[in-house]
Amino acid sequence: MPVTRVVLLAVFTTMVALGGGRAPAAAFDGEQQLYEAAKKEKELTWYTAHYDSETAAALCGGFEKKYPGIKCNYVRTTAQVAYQRLAQDQKAGIAQASVISSTDASHYGRMKKDGWLQPYRPKNLAELVDAFKPYNDPDDLFVATAAGLVLITYNTSVVPAAEAPRKWTDLADPKWKGKVSIGHPGFSGYVGTWVVQMRKLYGWDYFKKLELNKPRIGRSINDTVTMLNAKESIVAAGPSATTLESRAKGNPLAVAYPEDGAVLMVSPSGILKNAPAPNAAKLLVEFLLSRDGNDIMVKHYQDPVNKLVKPAPAGKSLAEIKTIRPSYEEIEKGIPEVKELFRDTFGI
Repeated sequence: MPVTRVVLLAVFTTMVALGGGRAPAAAFDGEQQLYEAAKKEKELTWYTAHYDSETAAALCGGFEKKYPGIKCNYVRTTAQVAYQRLAQDQKAGIAQASVISSTDASHYGRMKKDGWLQPYRPKNLAELVDAFKPYNDPDDLFVATAAGLVLITYNTSVVPAAEAPRKWTDLADPKWKGKVSIGHPGFSGYVGTWVVQMRKLYGWDYFKKLELNKPRIGRSINDTVTMLNAKESIVAAGPSATTLESRAKGNPLAVAYPEDGAVLMVSPSGILKNAPAPNAAKLLVEFLLSRDGNDIMVKHYQDPVNKLVKPAPAGKSLAEIKTIRPSYEEIEKGIPEVKELFRDTFGI
């Protein structure tokens, strides 16, 4: 074997070993040209509701490391607050955000109708998990860049695994009175989608029964994790990723995959038509779909959307569990309805 080939083979083998058993992610077609254009824009702002602040910061940090010279500014808030902030920007003619990642799928229909988004078909789209491709816009105005689950979570120092709720209806059992926490659909897209799905399964009577248990209600679904850790509640309708990440830090938390189905969350990202950094925005969307970006997601216990990246060992693969999800039409029509019903029932 020629010396040059031996050296190249040795280098390749070393790179695979350093990359955790696989070769480094290959550049997508046109990456360098897009990077050069994005560097001239210097920075971008990303409105995101899917991740907690720690994960959003890690993703921005990974983006900046991969693409030196471009600063990634993230604004992490709940889905409804992110959308309201963007709506205020648009009304005032302010171009601040370049990318928006909402957990409320109905936002994208409104943004598309109002002409707030610009089309872009990512080069990394081929690596997107096939099950998520139906959630992409046919006109390339938004693409699925994040996935997660709403499931039953609990504090293991108080609730043994054998006694944890097994179905969503168990949360309405009087044994959990004063011990349940949930989020608010008026703020969180995750919670809004969960409420729509629960009403679809069990009717609004489910929430009337749940109200009798006087649940603690936060804004973000991530607030349930804080409440479990503080023992303000001991069971919850909570997020998989933030709960598992908190558990990895030593907190006594666990997740239970409901027999009647964990609610699948698919969160898209869209590039604003008036984006002040359109090239950096395209580069960020590519990064969120890439193996590099998904490696960071998995380290923070997020479910990968890249088919070449394995899920975190602490959780289950989406292929292993029963998932349920309302249709786009049900979300678009249902979230405004359940916001009002929720306020009427719970008084907040």
